[in-house]
Amino acid sequence: MLQKRTIGIIGTGQVGMATAYALFQQRIANELILIDIDDQRAQGEAMDLMHAQGYVGRRRVWAGEYADLANAQTVIVTAGVGQQPGEDRLSLLNRNAAVFKQIAEQLDRHAPNAILLIASNPVDILTYVMQELSDRPDEKIIGTGTMLDTTRLRTLLAEHYEVDPRSVHALILGEHGDTEIAAWSRANIGGTPIRHHTILGKAYDPAFLDEVLRQVRSAAYEIIHRKGYTNWAIGLVLSHLIRTIQEDQGSVLPISVRLHGEYGINDICLSIPVAVGIHGAGGRVPIPLDEDEVRALQASADTLKHFLNSLSL
Repeated sequence: MLQKRTIGIIGTGQVGMATAYALFQQRIANELILIDIDDQRAQGEAMDLMHAQGYVGRRRVWAGEYADLANAQTVIVTAGVGQQPGEDRLSLLNRNAAVFKQIAEQLDRHAPNAILLIASNPVDILTYVMQELSDRPDEKIIGTGTMLDTTRLRTLLAEHYEVDPRSVHALILGEHGDTEIAAWSRANIGGTPIRHHTILGKAYDPAFLDEVLRQVRSAAYEIIHRKGYTNWAIGLVLSHLIRTIQEDQGSVLPISVRLHGEYGINDICLSIPVAVGIHGAGGRVPIPLDEDEVRALQASADTLKHFLNSLSL
């Protein structure tokens, strides 16, 4: 018999439903429980997905309550107030932190063993907030961090070098936001370092790399300006993260976790490479960075701490 894989999604907005669709279409979950303050919306979204079972096989998607999450292995948190055009992620802090207090209480009561995946923005601070508010181990509370930023980076580099993005090995680290850094000292195309090398006829160009990082940092703002929200890519990021956990892959991903001395940073959540498996966040893999990159990563952490210190938990 197929093992039951139950996933809860809190928030049926654009991100929540893009994630639900990806999980449903890719057959990653055979039970999805949708929870939203607007129960009628959650019911409608569940009905809509259920009608596609003829193309993906038998699945159950239904609108539930927190008490229904008792058997969920993973719960995705996308709830919160949305980022408005022109609004930076960190300005969302106080509004979304209040929402998280209520969510943490319900999840600890009804799904104390589930791994929580945080996608609400500002994701690094809200991951930290959830870790502070929840009784579960920090390893079971993961922020999506810079997974999305990293795939944006790889996509832009792949277009420039005209290669498959999966052949691009490059990471965005730090805050999911304006102070994130590109680990250029370790970036490579099929094993050939990008710095100081000509690859497939494309010469090393520091100005080009600066522009790529600018585009990565501004991507969400550009998308929100045009359509009002981001959803599809982060939905695929979350589905990939869920599969990684379910299959206990041990994949090393740039997720947001609490640091304990890595790169001289303590007691803040931001993204570094971490092995991810069935128990959540595993061992850290702090790749070597050059001195400028370490200082930039520390500055990113300081920015997050500044905003976190303004919050009363």
